[in-house]
Amino acid sequence: MGMYLVPIAFFGFLAFGMPVGFAIGVAGMIGILDMGPRFMTMAPDRVFAGLDLFPFLAMPFFILAGEIMNRSGITQGLVKLADSLVGWMRGGMAHSNMVASVMFAGITGSATADAAAFGNTLVPAMEKAGYTRPYACAVTAAGSIIGPTIPPSTLMIIYGSIMGVSIAGLFAAGILPGLLICAICMAVIALTARRKNLPKGEIRPSIRLVFAALREGILAALLPIFILGSILGGFATPTEAAAIAVAYALFVGGVIYRALSWNDLYEIAVRTTRITGVIFLIIAAASILGWWMTFNRIPQMIASAMLSISENPDVIIGLILLLLLLIGLVMDINATLIILAPVLAPLTMEIGMDPVHAGIMIILALNISLMTPPVGACLFVLASVTGEKVEAITKELWPFIIAEVLILVLIAFWSDLTLFIPRLLGL
Repeated sequence: MGMYLVPIAFFGFLAFGMPVGFAIGVAGMIGILDMGPRFMTMAPDRVFAGLDLFPFLAMPFFILAGEIMNRSGITQGLVKLADSLVGWMRGGMAHSNMVASVMFAGITGSATADAAAFGNTLVPAMEKAGYTRPYACAVTAAGSIIGPTIPPSTLMIIYGSIMGVSIAGLFAAGILPGLLICAICMAVIALTARRKNLPKGEIRPSIRLVFAALREGILAALLPIFILGSILGGFATPTEAAAIAVAYALFVGGVIYRALSWNDLYEIAVRTTRITGVIFLIIAAASILGWWMTFNRIPQMIASAMLSISENPDVIIGLILLLLLLIGLVMDINATLIILAPVLAPLTMEIGMDPVHAGIMIILALNISLMTPPVGACLFVLASVTGEKVEAITKELWPFIIAEVLILVLIAFWSDLTLFIPRLLGL
C-alpha cells in the first residue's frame, strides 16, 4: 500500500501548493508510518544524519561569498571585462552576458544568483541598447545555468557528498561542459543576430580596452581562479576554499571598494540564511524519503525495470536523460538530485559509467530544467526582477534550450570530453 501511497501523497501535496521540502518529508513519514509505528524513530535520525556531512558547509560559504560580491558591485567589473572581449560583435551585449556568466559562475555556483544579478543590471542595459526585454531575459536565463555547471557548484557538493564521489573531480569535470554551453549559446546568438536585427556593438576590439577592463575587474576575476586553483591543486578542501572566498570577498568589497555597509551585511546574512535553510530543509526531508526508498529496495526495482527495457548502455543513458528532463519540469532540482541520485548512480555503475561522468551528466540535465517551464527557478527569478511574463521569456528561450540539450547529449555519450581535465589533474 505504501508503495503507491507515498508518491500519491507527495504529488498531491505539491499540487495543493505545499513547499517541496515539507511535501518530501511528510510523504516520507507516511511511508515509514505505513511500515509500522516502531519505524517512526528513524525519521528524526535521518533528518540529522542527512545533514551531518562536513562538505555541506561549503554551500552556505559559497552562497555568502556570491552575495557579498553581488551586493558590493564587484561583479560589475566582470561585466565590463566581458564586454571588452566580445562587446564589439553584432549582438555584443548578448555575447557579453554569456561571457560574464562564465566569470560569475566561478564565484557563486548558483543559477538563481546569476539570474538575479544580471536581471537587475544587464537586462535593463540590453533593453536600453535596443534589445527586447523577453530576449534579454532569455539570454540571461540561458547563461545562468552555467553557474552550477562551472565550479564551484552547490549541486556538485550535494552529489559528491551523498554519493561519495570526489567533489574536486566533479569540479574539474564541470569546466569543459560549462564552456561548451557558453560557446553554443553564443553560436545561437550569432546565427540569429541578423534575423532578429540585434544591435551592433558600440565598441571596437582593442587590446588597450581589454587591459583597462582587466585592471578594473582583476580583483573579481582572481577569486574564481583562486577558488578552483586551491581545490584542484590540493591546497584546500571545497569547504576551506569556500570559507577563504568569503574572507576575500569581505576584504575586497568592504576594505578596498568600501561598498559594504553594516545594513548590507545584515541583509546579505539574512538572504544567505534563507537560501541555505531552504536547501538544507530539502536535504533533511529527502533523507527520510531516501531511507524509505532504500528499505523498500525501490532503487533496485527502478534499475531492474530500466534494464528490462534494454541492457544497451546507450539506451539506458537515453532513458536516464529523458527521466531527468521530464521530472525536472515539475520538481525542484535539489530535491530531484537528492531523491534520484541514489536511484540512478547504481544503474550508471552497472552499465560501466565513471561516477564523475555520471554525476556531471545528472547535474547538467537538472541544470537545464532551471530554465524550462512550468517551474524553472531562473524563469521566475527573471520574471520577478524584470516584470516580464514567463510566457514571453520562454518563447525566446527555446533555441537556447534545444542547443543546451544537444550539449547534454554530447556530454552523456562522450565520456572523454567530461573526464579530460580530471584525468589531466590526476583526479
